[in-house]
Amino acid sequence: MRAGARRLPAALAIVLALVVATGCASSGDGAADGSGGAADITTSGNDGFHGAVIQNPYDLPALAFTDTAGRPFVPAEDARHAVTLVFFGYTHCPDVCNVVLANVASALRRSDAAVRDRVQLLFVTTDPDRDTPAVMRGYLDRFDPSYVGLTAPLPTIEKAARSLGIAYTGKEGATAGGYEVGHGAQVIAFTGGKGRLVWMPETPVKDLRSDLARLARA
Repeated sequence: MRAGARRLPAALAIVLALVVATGCASSGDGAADGSGGAADITTSGNDGFHGAVIQNPYDLPALAFTDTAGRPFVPAEDARHAVTLVFFGYTHCPDVCNVVLANVASALRRSDAAVRDRVQLLFVTTDPDRDTPAVMRGYLDRFDPSYVGLTAPLPTIEKAARSLGIAYTGKEGATAGGYEVGHGAQVIAFTGGKGRLVWMPETPVKDLRSDLARLARA
């Protein structure tokens, strides 16, 4: 831990763990069964970020996905923007996914062109059975056409989620739309292929915009 850094207060750490474990649907204790838990993060009084700094940075997954154009996409190799945002979600998500994607899109629209050009968001589906490339493309275009949608066989998605501390508990109780999917709803920001910052779903747009500008300038 670097000088001046401090661990998140216990209450906030508990909230973080719950948000990571529940995501769009109530998923129980994802961390307990190895499906992913709270990130190992610290905050610092002088780091200037609104999101939480990741103490032990994650690597972008070196796993094979397919994007919405049907092309192969390996995040560790093909994510070439200065700032890569990774978010796991699904198109039938009833609430949280829509809020997060809309907030990031709003933050980007309010950013300078130089910042927007240096940021790319990767949306990894947690529901590959329903989220075909065409379905994902139509869904993501509602928020920002620059978003990159990725799908893969379920074991690949689960492995990627675990590697990034994203809780994933899969299909849950039947709903009018068929079922919900339990997954973590945090956004992880990568620079230089390393996960540096994590935002919770409730992060305000102005804070996202501020952090994105700083990351893009680094």
